[in-house]
Amino acid sequence: MSIKKEIQKRRTFAIISHPDAGKTTLTEKLLLFGGAIHIAGAVKSNKIKKSATSDWMDIEKQRGISVATSVMGFDYEDHKINILDTPGHQDFAEDTYRTLTAVDSVIVVVDVAKGVEQQTRKLMEVCRMRNTPVMIFVNKLDREGRDPFDILDELEEELQINVRPLSWPIEMGDRFKGVYNLYQKSLDLYQPNKQKVTKTISVKDINEADLETHIGESLAETLREEVELISIYPEFKRDEYLAGKLAPVFFGSALNNFGVKELLDCFVDIAPSPRPIVAEERKVDPYEEGFSGFVFKIHANMDPNHRSRIAFLRICSGRFERNVNYKHVRFDRMMRFSSPTAFMAQKKEILDEAYAGDIVGLPDTGNFKIGDTLTSGEDLHFKGLPSFSPEMFKYIENADPMKSKQLHKGIEQLMDEGVAQLFTNQFNGRQIIGTVGQLQFEVIEYRLLHEYGAQCRWEPISLYKACWIESDNAEELEDFKRRKYQYMAHDKQGRDVFLAESSYMLMMAQQDFKNIKFHFTSEF
Repeated sequence: MSIKKEIQKRRTFAIISHPDAGKTTLTEKLLLFGGAIHIAGAVKSNKIKKSATSDWMDIEKQRGISVATSVMGFDYEDHKINILDTPGHQDFAEDTYRTLTAVDSVIVVVDVAKGVEQQTRKLMEVCRMRNTPVMIFVNKLDREGRDPFDILDELEEELQINVRPLSWPIEMGDRFKGVYNLYQKSLDLYQPNKQKVTKTISVKDINEADLETHIGESLAETLREEVELISIYPEFKRDEYLAGKLAPVFFGSALNNFGVKELLDCFVDIAPSPRPIVAEERKVDPYEEGFSGFVFKIHANMDPNHRSRIAFLRICSGRFERNVNYKHVRFDRMMRFSSPTAFMAQKKEILDEAYAGDIVGLPDTGNFKIGDTLTSGEDLHFKGLPSFSPEMFKYIENADPMKSKQLHKGIEQLMDEGVAQLFTNQFNGRQIIGTVGQLQFEVIEYRLLHEYGAQCRWEPISLYKACWIESDNAEELEDFKRRKYQYMAHDKQGRDVFLAESSYMLMMAQQDFKNIKFHFTSEF
């Protein structure tokens, strides 16, 4: 099969939402349809030992939340689907932002009772910046929730995008009867079952009398009225969806496996195959002969029995082959990979080739950083993988002097993953960890202990912001560093970072040193 055909079969997308909207459950049901798993395990609480396929770290199973993006691939109706299940918790937003640079489209999950929540809003901003096509799945219709029209209005207002329902619910909660699929003109009757798929009845015209035989007279009348009202929303046009201006909306219950197949069928039909990606040098087309790709995530210890690190590479163009030499652009040297892997959450299998749109795992011994590029030989740099200025800071100290080597290695590897950021204070040489949220400190402590056998202790430090500084005026930069010596640090790449204790201190520094640029994100 030609490279072009292979690439056109690819659908690479992320599932994003607020915590608890049912994102991981939806991921699992999509895998069920793809035949990637054969039984769905409910992720409700730590009482249930059979946890979700995509949440495989111990800490995720204990808390019932996702703390790292996981990658899963499966085949469905002659398409190759790559799902990236992202953490919903805001403390791990940075992992999600970087993941959004590696996908071609997004499915947003919204809880019918809670509507649009803060984290969903933030993630949608990133999608808007990149014009990423968005589909919306309104979940948990088997519970009481808000009126579907209210939800649609809120989606339009909060996510600042036009919406068009492509399925419509018939009642909800205990009275939930099913959905009418506007995209395929069929009626899907609801039978709560976590493992099996519900029955679908073809209804070409909902004005026909046989609708009553399935859902009764009053519901049939209500459905007809509501479907007529839907015409106030803009008509579904695929071009508008692909431009990120119109979001199709589906209703269902992921836990009970309802409405998921309709979403998946429509998704493979309309979602984009791999799209061109802009590098600093030029626009890279997926159908080019030459291979290129970038590392958007690094994960240590996917297999606790082997101290292994894996770099997740998004292929941007061409075909990747096992045991072929590729150029590591930052090192300016050729590398080959004898065991690149494809993923199904924690399970991995070695692959011989992969195409644009695929996510490949490369075994890493410390050669990769987030944002690194691999190519057939050309110098390309893919941008837009930001590392944000942390909001919280703590000193990290060794709690067990016998294990200082393990602690050093653990910190080094976890920082490479982008879990948090490490700054070394130039004044006292102490190490400071900066994170976006409190939960990350717990995850770091847990993983250091369970994956590296090292114990750490946190000590408080009062800081407002860390900002990267640079200037064309070398003299002024030196003067700044000398005068702010006790507030200066280096990041992991050795770049100068100014640690401001308060917003006033930062404002004064910006006023006094006009020729110094203060950056609040570091493009990796």
